[in-house]
Amino acid sequence: MADIEGTIVELADLLRHPEDLDKISFLKSEFTRKKAAIDGQLKIGLKDQLEVTQNGMSSINDGQRTVNQIKEEMMRIDKLCAEAQNMIRDFPDINLVSQVHRNFSQVETMKANIESFDGRLKDLEQMLREDDLDLENQPNLLNIHYGLTQLRDIRDDAMDQIKRTSDTSLESHLQDYFTRLGDVIDWFDDHVGTACMNLIPLVQADNKGMVVRLALIIEEEEKSDNKVKALQDAQREYKDLASRFKSMTTGPKQLRGYKEKFLEAIKYYAQPQFDKAEEQFLEEPDKLANIMKWYFNDLYVVKVGMASLMPKKWRIFKTYTDIYHNLMHDWLTKHIDNPELSPPHMLSIIDWSEKYYTKMTKLGWDQSTLQPHVLDSREAELIREYRQLIVKSVDEWMDRMFAADKKSFIDRKPDSLDTNEHGYFRTKTLGDMWRMLKEQTAVAGSSNRTDVAEGVFDAMFRALKSRQNLWQNMIDSESQMYKAPPGAGAGADGESMQVFQDWLVAIANDQIACIDDNEDQLGYLTRFHRDLEPLITPAYMSAHALPQLDALRDGFVDLGTHCITAFASLIFAVDFRATVADFFTPKWYAEYGMKRIVTTFDDYIADYAKVLHRSLLDVLVEELADELLAHYLSAVRNKGARFRRTEPFTDKFKDDVLTAFEFFAGLGNNNREEEGGGGGGGGVVMMTVDFAAIKRKWRVVDKMVRLLEADKPGVVAVYEEFKRECWDLQIGWVESVLRARDDFDRAMLAAVKAKAGEVYVERGPETIMSKVK
Repeated sequence: MADIEGTIVELADLLRHPEDLDKISFLKSEFTRKKAAIDGQLKIGLKDQLEVTQNGMSSINDGQRTVNQIKEEMMRIDKLCAEAQNMIRDFPDINLVSQVHRNFSQVETMKANIESFDGRLKDLEQMLREDDLDLENQPNLLNIHYGLTQLRDIRDDAMDQIKRTSDTSLESHLQDYFTRLGDVIDWFDDHVGTACMNLIPLVQADNKGMVVRLALIIEEEEKSDNKVKALQDAQREYKDLASRFKSMTTGPKQLRGYKEKFLEAIKYYAQPQFDKAEEQFLEEPDKLANIMKWYFNDLYVVKVGMASLMPKKWRIFKTYTDIYHNLMHDWLTKHIDNPELSPPHMLSIIDWSEKYYTKMTKLGWDQSTLQPHVLDSREAELIREYRQLIVKSVDEWMDRMFAADKKSFIDRKPDSLDTNEHGYFRTKTLGDMWRMLKEQTAVAGSSNRTDVAEGVFDAMFRALKSRQNLWQNMIDSESQMYKAPPGAGAGADGESMQVFQDWLVAIANDQIACIDDNEDQLGYLTRFHRDLEPLITPAYMSAHALPQLDALRDGFVDLGTHCITAFASLIFAVDFRATVADFFTPKWYAEYGMKRIVTTFDDYIADYAKVLHRSLLDVLVEELADELLAHYLSAVRNKGARFRRTEPFTDKFKDDVLTAFEFFAGLGNNNREEEGGGGGGGGVVMMTVDFAAIKRKWRVVDKMVRLLEADKPGVVAVYEEFKRECWDLQIGWVESVLRARDDFDRAMLAAVKAKAGEVYVERGPETIMSKVK
């Protein structure tokens, strides 16, 4: 299942766009060619492996035959010895005397060795003290090793003999006697270990004598260990027969492992350098090549200066290379398996793989001989992980910033907004968001891979679009709190509403900042476009990036407009709730509701003209005009709305419309000069309100008046004319207007509905009547 999922992911990377389907035939032929090449390599490898296996089996068979021959020869010798005993007269007596003499010689030798043991040990201690003063050369190293080898053999023989006797009471005393030897051996081992840990510095210092002495000791110990292993194997297989041969019961009895310690010392020497490299790498990941210079310098020293000083059978350069290579592999895989690895560090490791093998080739090593692969052949996977690291970073940053904005937005903190150099309200995270996107774009670009950059930009497009949707949904949700009717358990105080309106203005200004390209500065989105263009392919730019950028631009415009629309609707839901409810009722004639509304409009515009982007100020005026018109027309559904022909409702309509026109015309013909102060400072606020467009929309009031004042037979014609001008005229609203007439009857409504079924009007752009319910 994991293999199938991996294949699907790889195919998804290869076929990311519709035009990539044209590559299927090419990809098929390419994969077929690669498969054939891999199959050929596998056949060759299988053949070589089969030959090696066959040769190994032949060697095992030859070895088995040799062992059997030795066994037969030893049995023949044993038989001859037994026969010889019967051929010689008095052989038992001769053999007994011979054994006594041999035992006496061994006792004399052992006695002499024990008596001289302490003095010889003191001599070795003195030489070790002398070498302590000159650890770089250790002139006595070979003599000490020779002396210690003899003393070790004496100790081993003595302990072996005491164990083979029936009386073992002196064993503990003998062990105490040899305790000092163990301490001297540890002292000597420290000297050897120091030399092993400094082999490369010794070669670099041209201290060849020291290196050769060390190599001789390690080689001699290796031979000794091989002999011990062979004897131990022989004793396990032929215990009774082996005990009869003196050569198999004398000499070293235990493995000392100097060769293994020597190999471990190579690792111990390199490991601190890897640890130091790790500290530098975490601080400066882009300098990994410089950080790892020591690695190749060490191998070069081994190749040029050490190989000739060591036994050829050790293949010391190969040994060092294998150990170093495995350490490098472990060091790199440890980092790439770290879930907290940052994108720059991941990229540095990916790039390092090729550089590493290039340098190793210069040292004479082919990539195929260096096993395992330094990155486990995970480059493609790492590229995906690197891209995903950047994507994860982008998503986490966007989530954190929106979470901070959401908390401040919902809490209605008064000091949670910023102002720009023009005094416009702005949220605090917008600049940080685009700065973060720019930084992550640079990180993606540093990979020098278009597939990485394109994958990252896909994530950025999604994140930006998601942010737009989240803002819009949150604005709609919070707006409902203020629009709930009194007594519904919702609503908020005036101060909270003002902060909410400030936030709407700030969010709208943010959207303009994203797309506003002017002489002084380009918008964030345009700068983002310029940053990403050099990092992606032309095909991706035309087929994917440009449509996404256009969609984002439209989304910024829509969100900014949505904020202003919410701002305007909020004014009517809170400030004008009671005023609008009195329209077209008996109070309407005596009150100046329209005048109160435009006066409030003027106050709002005066308050926000300095903190709202100038292009949005015009949008606000247009939205206020539309909201006013829509609520004005919808007020026909108010409880108590009635138009009696004996009342001057046409004059009241005219007075309301003129009041509104006077206000909007004044905005369209004059600039507003604001007092200095606040974040925006003083100056003239330029307004370009299209009063003519507002006036055209308000013509529907005349159509409403005509529906009210027309005689009954003429209502159908007025409706038909109205419908042809406004295709989205709702029959429900027309019915409410007709029912508000004091002469309403069902025949009038039936005639209008019949005409509505007959009239066909082509759909076009929405008119103001789409907002009238």
